[in-house]
Amino acid sequence: VQLVESGGGSVQAGGSLELSCEPSEYTYERNAFRNYCMAWFRQAPGKEREGVAVSYLGGSNAHYSDSVEGRFTVSQDNDVNKVFLRMTSLKPEDSAMYYCAAARCLTGRQARVVMPRLSEDDYISWGQGTQVTVS
Repeated sequence: VQLVESGGGSVQAGGSLELSCEPSEYTYERNAFRNYCMAWFRQAPGKEREGVAVSYLGGSNAHYSDSVEGRFTVSQDNDVNKVFLRMTSLKPEDSAMYYCAAARCLTGRQARVVMPRLSEDDYISWGQGTQVTVS
């Protein structure tokens, strides 16, 4: 599945943004992400790419990095094949290019291994990224 992100922008510290991720080509298939762990990564200039959030099966199963726990929420709308990252209490250090990514998670057991790692090596499909700037 090829992905595309949207929703990035500039916001003041303490503000909120919501990013969206969807297949880059329209599909009539509902719940297109059901066999994937869907994650959000970010990369700031001069820094390594960091996994911040991942969900499986509609967002009821989610895992977050310590840096965003309690401030970011990942969710899915399977009727429209979208994954969301709701970001609140944004800080300047949250500024980065944010990427949506998909890893094959065919079973719950596989998801329980993949999700906590938040390792980009697990992810086979990536979007082009959307920029978030917090000042």
